[in-house]
Amino acid sequence: MRTRTTAAVAVGLASALLLAACGDDDSTSGATTTKAGATTAGATTTAAGGGGALDTALKGVCPDTVIIQTDWNPEAEHGNVYQMVGDGYTVDTGKKTVTGPLVLGGKDTGVKIQVRAGGPATNFQAVSAVMKSDPAILLGFIATDDAVANSVEFPTKAVVAPFNLNPQIIMWDPATYPEVKAIKDLKAKNVKVRYFKNATYMDFLVQSGQLSKEQIDGSYDGTPANFVADGGKSAQQGFASAEPYFYEKELKQWAKPVAFQLIHDAGWTAYAQSLGTDASKLAANSPCFKKLVPIIQQAAVDYVKSPDKTNKLILELVTKYNTGWVYTEGQAKAGVEAMLKNKLVANSPDGTLGSFDISRVTDFIGKASPLLKAAGSKVKDGLKAEDIVTNEFVDKSIKL
Repeated sequence: MRTRTTAAVAVGLASALLLAACGDDDSTSGATTTKAGATTAGATTTAAGGGGALDTALKGVCPDTVIIQTDWNPEAEHGNVYQMVGDGYTVDTGKKTVTGPLVLGGKDTGVKIQVRAGGPATNFQAVSAVMKSDPAILLGFIATDDAVANSVEFPTKAVVAPFNLNPQIIMWDPATYPEVKAIKDLKAKNVKVRYFKNATYMDFLVQSGQLSKEQIDGSYDGTPANFVADGGKSAQQGFASAEPYFYEKELKQWAKPVAFQLIHDAGWTAYAQSLGTDASKLAANSPCFKKLVPIIQQAAVDYVKSPDKTNKLILELVTKYNTGWVYTEGQAKAGVEAMLKNKLVANSPDGTLGSFDISRVTDFIGKASPLLKAAGSKVKDGLKAEDIVTNEFVDKSIKL
């Protein structure tokens, strides 16, 4: 499961743990509705990112409400799905969902979209498990390592990869360690590295010799307290799209730059926050995915090119959901800038925004499977890339 936090997530965390998983979209507990804007159902939209004319008429092909389960509270990393929520949406503060017309470039597709928050809203369950428990969910955020780990109990198949690189990082203080340029350099200095316990990427970093077992510390709780208290002597996990900006610009107790390396660049090459479906649903929903996946691709392009309107929705949801997650306009803006700067959102090697590099997935399965099995996961025997990802529905003409 994705472990995603920044400094303020611990606020109200105990009460957030008690929140039940989101149910279907019939409930209106704590609901509010925005003013509807003008849209046109069943339109054909010209894709701004080079995708040509997309057939956006989803009515009768996709479910009346396309339900997407995210892995955390609303944030810029989820902008590609919130980008598709049109005017006239309803916010359910009880279930932590937003429901509205599914749009692309302001054009109504004829169906609704419901985006559900994860993390505290789902009792921190793996998205694949949440999807299995609620058949109404069409798509969920699935990381490649989660797909491998759950390939027996909760098999999923990812249909599009809005993120090219995993935002996960290990970060450190460049003033304390000016000679450290990569994660592996922390080993020689015997720097303590805090992370969320049971993160498999850390097993990989140890097994590959980049860190030692003695220096890693699984006590990270999502707050900056220990990092700040150590005065730069320790390192910790984070996200390239969040912590570097937050620590330098908004965390007054630190207020200086941090250095980091993506775990992707250290060799843990899982895709993060890909959109996947319960594997048993793929065939039945293929006609929908054929139209929907290019819309998701284009929404991802449109969001990073012009994020302001969607960021306002994200910030509104953070406030209304009130889970203890604190997120600012500055963080949202900087998050998008970091996604582009660090090529987290970027074209795949084939030049497409949203496609999977099958050789990369194959290589990752080979690296991850032994580690996940050793940690107790039930990994499918002979698991192949084609079992967990597909480019069948990706429009190769859509790119940044």
